[in-house]
Amino acid sequence: MFKPLNPKLKDWTNQRVWLIGASSGIGAALAQAMLAAGARVALSARNQPKLAELASGNPQALVLPLDATDDAAWGSANAILQADWGGIDLIVFCAADYRPQRSWELDADHVRHTLDVNLASVYFGLETVLPGLIAAGRGGIAIVASVEGYMGLPNATVYGPTKAALINLAELLYGDLHPKGLGVYLINPGFVKTRLSARSRFRMPALLSPEDATEAILNGFARGQFEIDFPRRFTRMLRLIRLLPYRWRFFLFERVLGW
Repeated sequence: MFKPLNPKLKDWTNQRVWLIGASSGIGAALAQAMLAAGARVALSARNQPKLAELASGNPQALVLPLDATDDAAWGSANAILQADWGGIDLIVFCAADYRPQRSWELDADHVRHTLDVNLASVYFGLETVLPGLIAAGRGGIAIVASVEGYMGLPNATVYGPTKAALINLAELLYGDLHPKGLGVYLINPGFVKTRLSARSRFRMPALLSPEDATEAILNGFARGQFEIDFPRRFTRMLRLIRLLPYRWRFFLFERVLGW
């Protein structure tokens, strides 16, 4: 009953990790930390020069450019991984897009892009890697969602619902895949200082660096957590707010967030 929900990932030596969204922010910091810990990391994003800079000639790093929103590109990238590594042990979905928008500021192109990057790309990746992971009966999937998926927050008109969908997806994936020997890790960061969060129109409480976020993620992996959320002082507060009746919650949003 009280055992860890997932395998404890402590020793990264020669673990084969496919990191989607590795070119900046949390993804880049996580890639650097995993490489330093001895993992083999396939670095995927659209920005090949940044991936090459991140790899810096490290023989454990595989630069694998990928437009995660292109469903056909996944098969080609996976074929390279299969040829070079014979498979993977963990895939981390970290690609994201964020634009602060109120409901009256929607733009079809921006909506479509955010849905494709944040949500559709995860489904494309799952379709690609799950057959191999299930056949092996081991390995794991990590999905970076957000605490903004906990509830409807201002300025996250498209971003927030995609993160809520990822939380829902991770929960059902656990039910599907845990009995088959796979781990599912749901990562819910608070506010992290990245190029995306720099677009925010409000003060971000408990703002973390990508390196702090990476430390929290690796600690969560080591404990075998299902949900890896941080910083806890902030995520606990949001959980409490989520329990409030809507009347009180909306009042709080108006007074504190200027909704």
